[in-house]
Amino acid sequence: MNKRKYQNFFKTLGPGLLFASTAIGVSHLVQSTRAGADYSFGLLWAVLLANLLKYPFFEYGSRFAASRGISLIDGYRELGRGMLILYLLITAGTMFFVTAAVGAVTAGFLYQLFALEGLISLSTTNYLLFAICMGILLLGQYKALDRLIKIVGSVLFISTLVAVASTLWRGPQSNDFIWFDSRFFHISDPAFPFLIALMGWMPTAVDLSAWNSLWTLERQKESGYKGSPQETVREFRFGYIVSALLAPCFMILGAYLVYGSGSSLPNSSVAFAGSIIDLYTESIGKWSTLIISAAAFSIMFGTSIGVFDGYARSAHRVWELLGQSKQKKDALHQSRSYQLMLIVLGLGALIVIEAFGTSLRALVDFATAISFLVAPIIAYANFRLVQALPPADRPGKVLRFLSYFGLIFLSGFSLVYLYSLRY
Repeated sequence: MNKRKYQNFFKTLGPGLLFASTAIGVSHLVQSTRAGADYSFGLLWAVLLANLLKYPFFEYGSRFAASRGISLIDGYRELGRGMLILYLLITAGTMFFVTAAVGAVTAGFLYQLFALEGLISLSTTNYLLFAICMGILLLGQYKALDRLIKIVGSVLFISTLVAVASTLWRGPQSNDFIWFDSRFFHISDPAFPFLIALMGWMPTAVDLSAWNSLWTLERQKESGYKGSPQETVREFRFGYIVSALLAPCFMILGAYLVYGSGSSLPNSSVAFAGSIIDLYTESIGKWSTLIISAAAFSIMFGTSIGVFDGYARSAHRVWELLGQSKQKKDALHQSRSYQLMLIVLGLGALIVIEAFGTSLRALVDFATAISFLVAPIIAYANFRLVQALPPADRPGKVLRFLSYFGLIFLSGFSLVYLYSLRY
């Protein structure tokens, strides 16, 4: 890159990192680490395949917004009112479970970081966390969080690389690694649902691609710079690569430090958060406990606010497109539909958390499986929309090939999963 390209890159920098911070949350900290701890490297192929074959459909959010100046949600409306309503139904069917899963993990890290045991209950911590998230967004202070995520994300990224390097140097608990496990291909085996859950949010749910298009437009307003589709895609690709690199790193931590040790990662959110922090400090040193705890909580906190904002922002835009809101687009944070959606989302997610109790694993697996089932629908819609862009902005041959392969991959596994529910 020359000097001008560097300057333009930093002007567009933001949506890709927001995507990365959202992805690093549950899919990496929880699912990738669990995969390594329980199955060694037996699911490494699934992590790599999911990151590769989902990539086009996430990138299309940035590509479409940069080319057309509108979000993917507007694009769904162009495909027909039925598609917009279908997207609304998908959002309504997943948002409480996704928000609950992310919130439960974040509350666990918050409980650990501030040593709240004996002071307040975990349930109260969840309420406090959600109130803070909604308060920040209702006050319209997401820009400050955007800047914070860039710092915290960098700390967590560097800390993870240091922890992995130290772990590899020290060696594994057991050399009896598994690189392939046929159990994942037996749909009646208990391991199969975890395979679906892992890929459902690896790196995150496909329907969240619409958020990236909304964040891209918001970044353009904030910076005053409208990057070209190529510049915007380059920024998103940077964030995606960071996310994709970290996924195997968390699997390595689980495989080297837990697998074969005779222990397993706890099921409750608080104990799980403590175990994740211990994995880092065992590799880097006890001196890093506070830094790692703060970084892990902060990235999950950013994920939580990102989830709240993404769902509320997308629901607000659907509401506008359905003709129910007469407010101007630039009045997002003062919009009654946005504020109402935040409140409804928070209350619904808290009800889900209470229903699942302390069973973090069951909640996360259920939320991620739902996301995987709806992925083919959104992926197909995104692909159709970018195919109609001006020729210079359309995806190239390689990306189109990945898209076709990705559609087959997502559709095939979704059908197999639905069939497996019979067992």
